[in-house]
Amino acid sequence: MSEPASPKVSRRLTVPLVWIVPLIALGVGGWMLFHEYRERGPEITIDFAEGNGIEPRKTSLEYLGVSVGTVTAVKFAETMDRVRVTLRLERDAAPLARQGTLFWVVRPEIGLSGVRGLDTLFSGARIVASPGKGEPATAFQGLEKAPPLENREEGRAFTLQADRLGSMLPGAPVFFREMKVGVVETSRLSNDSASVMIRVRIKTPYVDLVRKNTRFWNAGGVSFKVSLLGAQVKSTSLESLFSGGISFATPDGERGLAPVADDGDIFTLHPEMDKEWLKWRPLIPIQPPNESPDIAEPRGPLAPLVK
Repeated sequence: MSEPASPKVSRRLTVPLVWIVPLIALGVGGWMLFHEYRERGPEITIDFAEGNGIEPRKTSLEYLGVSVGTVTAVKFAETMDRVRVTLRLERDAAPLARQGTLFWVVRPEIGLSGVRGLDTLFSGARIVASPGKGEPATAFQGLEKAPPLENREEGRAFTLQADRLGSMLPGAPVFFREMKVGVVETSRLSNDSASVMIRVRIKTPYVDLVRKNTRFWNAGGVSFKVSLLGAQVKSTSLESLFSGGISFATPDGERGLAPVADDGDIFTLHPEMDKEWLKWRPLIPIQPPNESPDIAEPRGPLAPLVK
């Protein structure tokens, strides 16, 4: 009678089928954690006057319209008079963690002066950054409102003196012949508090339109004119209707054009225009950006629109 064959013992490690799915999930989770850690930038704190609308893991930080960070925590500062927001930057946004960087919250604002941040009604408040150039930093003081629009590397700035500010807001348009050629940057009271100083910036292609004898006037809001023939309503643009606006005109005297205005020159902002100013037609060469090549330039006097 033959003896039964001895069993073969395998030393090869086997994994039960039931463990395969959990191991794969563990590997994927580990890779995601590693990827997230590798993409993480520095953590910063920003103190705001209030935290209305700011929510952890929902409110984002934006720069140039791109999300570059997320709020991770919101709590009171030690003095209990401000709200401290902890925010994690993405790795590519690490240069924002420098002294001089400005942070402010964009919320929906609806009022007589206009409508702002309307998109935040659906997405919630967001924090916006403007980069600084100082040393690396992790603690910042947030602004109560957006800073004035400034770009000192472009165009030329002028100061307008007015009796009152009215509805003029930073970002309000500046027009020449009802074409937008600049913006209002900021405003303040004069040193003697007798008037308001408004700084405007004219874009580079249009700076030569402003001469030493240029006239500026308030073109914001709506003007009503009632006569026997009826009522006439006029506004320069929908933008100026809400945020205010400024127009200007340059005379073309018999002795030629006045010298070009220098950066920082001060002009009077008239409350309304003079009809004679609209008749001025100075010939001032400009270089308008994105000029359409299929629009022919007129030669000599303007041709009539209807033959």
